[in-house]
Order: sequence, then C-alpha cells, then structure tokens
Amino acid sequence: MKDSAFRWFIYMVGLIVMSFGIALMITAELGSAPWDVLHIGLQNQFGLTIGTWTILMGFLLLVAATILTKQMPRLGAYLNMLLVGVFVDIFLFILQTPAQLFAQLAMLLIGILIMGFGIGLYISPQCGAGPRDSVMLALSEKTGASVARIRISMELVVLLIGFLLGGPVFVGTILFSLTIGHIAGASLTVCRVWMDRRMERGMNVENIH
Repeated sequence: MKDSAFRWFIYMVGLIVMSFGIALMITAELGSAPWDVLHIGLQNQFGLTIGTWTILMGFLLLVAATILTKQMPRLGAYLNMLLVGVFVDIFLFILQTPAQLFAQLAMLLIGILIMGFGIGLYISPQCGAGPRDSVMLALSEKTGASVARIRISMELVVLLIGFLLGGPVFVGTILFSLTIGHIAGASLTVCRVWMDRRMERGMNVENIH
C-alpha cells in the first residue's frame, strides 16, 4: 500500500515538473514543442486557454486510443490529461517573459531540461502512459511501424497544423525536437534506477519487520 502511494506521489510530482517545463518554454516565446504549437494555434484561432486545449486534445487522443486498442486507458492517462492542462495554466499565469533575449534563451533551455526530467520522472512509476503516448503505442501496434517513426510522424502532423493555425515555430521548436528524446531517456534511466532501489529498500524493511 505504501509503495503504491509512493508511486502515485512520484507520478504527480513528475506531471507538475513536466508542466513547469512546458510553461517555461512557452513563456520564453522562442518557439514551442510541436503539441504546444498546436495548442497555442488553437488558442489564437478559437480562444480558451492553452491548458484547456491541452485537456481537450488529450481527451480526443484518449478516445482514439480506446477505439484503436478496444481497452480503457489506465487511471494515469486520465490524470495526465486533466492535470497537465491545469498545471500549465497555473504556471503560465505566474510566469512572465523576460525582456532580454539571453534571459529568454536561458528560460527556453531550462524549460526543455525540466520538461525532459519531468517526463522521465512521471513515466518511471509506471502508472500509465499519457494521451499522446497511448495513441503512439496503439498506432505502433496496429501498423507495425516503430514507436520512433510513429512519434515523429505524429509530431510533424501536429506541428504543421499548429503552424497553419498561427502557433509559434522558431528555434525552440528545433532545439526541443533535437534534444528532448535524449534528455527524457537519460532522465527515465536515472529515475527508474532510483525507483527500483527505493522499492527494493522498502521491501527489505518490510521483510525485517
């Protein structure tokens, strides 16, 4: 029971960290991640907040994943859909774009690093994939294409749609695309090792008692 609560706690912390990274990158105004380019483009055209569009798109993706797999997503997927949008809006309300270009660049780079760390942190407890990853995995299973190819294809499509809707595509978009996989991968490795050691230590203490 304690281990399960700890896993969910780490999952929630990971979502908050990832959301903070997303908000930093958006606030830097030097280009956003592909999905956020879409969310900002939708906001520009139809109103509502970026977080609201994050939730709405997440809901549509979960519906698509359910249809493709004929299975209901895990609880973590729903929490991801709801909470990331809420946290992003909260952080965007607090943060302000720096006046100096070097400060904007620093905010962008820190945002990418924090986002990558948050991704590894929220995935490591294995509480369920987010809406985008759920669709990515379902499409990979249905088509036989690699996860990497499906991910790239999805992000190119949403980036193009977001750009056509007026979303911000700039140097940050390129930096994110080139680095986020490596950062998230390194973070996931570290977080999984730490989680495994934490679980093993907890089991040892339980056995002693």
